[in-house]
Amino acid sequence: MSHKNIALFVAHVGCPHQCSFCNQHIITGKQETATAADVDAAVKTALDSGCRDGQLAFFGGSFTAIDRPYMMSLLEAAKPHVDAGEISGIRVSTRPDAIDGEILDILKEYGVTAIELGAQSMSDEVLRKNRRGHTADDVRRASALIKEQGFELGLQMMTGLLGDTDEGAVFTARELIKLQPATVRIYPTVVLEHTELARLYENGEYRPQSLDEAVNLCARLLLMFEDAGIRVIRLGLHSGGNVEDGYIAGAYHPAMRELVEGRIYLDKALEKLRDFEGGDAHRYKIFVNPKEISKMTGQKRENIVQLKDNNYICNVFPDDGLKKYEILIEEEDK
Repeated sequence: MSHKNIALFVAHVGCPHQCSFCNQHIITGKQETATAADVDAAVKTALDSGCRDGQLAFFGGSFTAIDRPYMMSLLEAAKPHVDAGEISGIRVSTRPDAIDGEILDILKEYGVTAIELGAQSMSDEVLRKNRRGHTADDVRRASALIKEQGFELGLQMMTGLLGDTDEGAVFTARELIKLQPATVRIYPTVVLEHTELARLYENGEYRPQSLDEAVNLCARLLLMFEDAGIRVIRLGLHSGGNVEDGYIAGAYHPAMRELVEGRIYLDKALEKLRDFEGGDAHRYKIFVNPKEISKMTGQKRENIVQLKDNNYICNVFPDDGLKKYEILIEEEDK
């Protein structure tokens, strides 16, 4: 299924809780919520730009918890575009405790094909500290219902939450894998203006992840999901909206996934290079899939520099026979 999203935002609408980390107006850059007219305009813009297989995606709030007449107005505006084949379906993001049989029947009737749940953590203590207002069992229950009714399930998790640890995030990933979603999004926590986390950070009660800490952890999580056959369709907050303006602290980078995948390749290269005989500045050829060369070299060739700092002088070459994240290393002829 395509994941070209025609995104519309219902920022904060429907959320019964103000989570410690959340300021959707900053994340999305939107102060106004989507209307039925916005639905038609967004689809027309997508069609005019040549997009014929996109999903209309309602993000930013808890779609199934918003005022019912407002939710229905959005669905009623979207359904004719589904029926006409102008979009491949509708994708919604919501809370685990805002899913039941009745709401799923409505969503199916109006052409919703994928539902993403903001799980964030599978630790009830972490969820409580961050004012999520739901439990890990709510995630399990809602996920089962969504899959039983034939929807594509997406799950979202965060790292670096108040009260969480790296091992806590790994536990969350393992629990999400058990639920067998089709897709996952991983969001390192960012401290934004006008949030509870901002207050706690300024008071010294919360220490956010550094960018390097988040990159290391997310490299581990990304491989866990990849090994389980689960697509990670987003890693880090998108660079649109006003994130840069509202940023206070935490692991934000506009190319977070690029950094994480570069770290995966660096770690794999170092591991393999240690199997070679030591010596002064030995030279090596590193082979990767042609599409992965930029990830192996790293942003601004950072990986090549770090390898050299470890006494490995390396050049990267393409090899069509290698899969994503696979590398082959040979020592250059002296």
